[in-house]
Amino acid sequence: MAKRKTKFVCQECGYETAKWLGKCPGCNNWNSFVEETEITGKQSRHTFSGLSSSGSKPEKITSIESQDEPRITTNLNELNRVLGGGVVPGSLVLIGGDPGIGKSTLLLQVSSQLAKKQLPVLYISGEESTRQTKLRADRLGVSSDLLYVLSETNLLTITNHIDQLKPSLVIIDSIQTIYREEVTSAPGSVSQVRECTSELMRIAKTSGIPIFIVGHVTKEGAIAGPRLLEHMVDTVLYFEGERHHTYRILRGVKNRFGSTNEMGIFEMKEEGLREVLNPSEIFLEERSQGTAGSTVVASMEGTRPVLVEIQALVSPSSFGNPRRMATGIDHNRVSLLMAVLEKRVGLMLQNQDAYIKVAGGVKLDEPAIDLATAVSIASSFRDISTRPDDIFIGEVGLTGEIRRVSRIEQRVQEAAKLGFKRVICPQNNLEGWTIPKDIQVIGVRTIQEALDLGVPR
Repeated sequence: MAKRKTKFVCQECGYETAKWLGKCPGCNNWNSFVEETEITGKQSRHTFSGLSSSGSKPEKITSIESQDEPRITTNLNELNRVLGGGVVPGSLVLIGGDPGIGKSTLLLQVSSQLAKKQLPVLYISGEESTRQTKLRADRLGVSSDLLYVLSETNLLTITNHIDQLKPSLVIIDSIQTIYREEVTSAPGSVSQVRECTSELMRIAKTSGIPIFIVGHVTKEGAIAGPRLLEHMVDTVLYFEGERHHTYRILRGVKNRFGSTNEMGIFEMKEEGLREVLNPSEIFLEERSQGTAGSTVVASMEGTRPVLVEIQALVSPSSFGNPRRMATGIDHNRVSLLMAVLEKRVGLMLQNQDAYIKVAGGVKLDEPAIDLATAVSIASSFRDISTRPDDIFIGEVGLTGEIRRVSRIEQRVQEAAKLGFKRVICPQNNLEGWTIPKDIQVIGVRTIQEALDLGVPR
């Protein structure tokens, strides 16, 4: 006979224990354990044997035919770029983001675009009724006979509708509201999310229907539930941006069918999301001219170069322990660059407060932004502004050397396209490519040489 077994599962990391604990040993979160019931015995063994007897057998990799399945492209080129060229048939895509950031708006627009291409789309909302979804669709101008809306949370009913309709795309909004009757825990728990995602993955792989899943995020910004959810899906996308600002950034953190460094930029309008074709102009449109502490760097986001302004404010500290704050850049990297400036250049920054920010809400994590960050700190400390038509590119080592970066040619071409006249980059990057006209490229070997060019005394 099947037996019921009680266990406690951490809702943050999925750690299981036989008794309730105040602090999770796996993720160190407090009060995250929830009691769940697991059915064991003959039923679980029968389920396991059913999965193992599916009739599949190993095949030689040389005998498997490779087929290039055409991707489903949307009218949003920014979304196609982040996905690696379009939606892959049979893929499972997870989209996360803060509440109200625009996840449902984006997916409803994509549904309308594919429906207008004569591709049936099934939009399943577990948080809104069909009338509420219709109100949002009217605001966005979404209307098509091939766009089907379903308000349902029972996974078995959802599966039956997918089998009957056989759509070209399925959207689940959101996975935390879907439940399986066989699992006794509440919707949104670790067991429910894991089992429902596993069933949706089976549907996607066996039928070839791509499925988009919306996931809630925690206050730290990570996908709610265990990390297992991100491991099960094919692609994980994060929708970032401030709710009170109009710009949204769609970033891929996992993609089995494309690059994980791509970034798509959208602007939230009253009629929905509109893609931004030239993000460099937007990030630099409000830049102050002749102000100390401001520099521009050409950062690579996947295959696209983006010019971003880095701002620094350095002021004398009123306390014994100076403050170091960074927005859009790793805090540890700022401390490292300030130590290099103090040791190799002689800037007395140990009694200075430092505040670093990347304008536009972008997060930069590549080494090529080191030189621009260091120059902006030195510019604010010396109260000397850099030239408004200068670009700084390079990685800064602990000994003060400027190391080479990747794709220098694309970075320089983007700078020349936007009217910048001078690029200061590593000396080792000057070979093997043709410098564009109307722009000067200067190679430097040390951080001191870069400061002599950018912020001379």
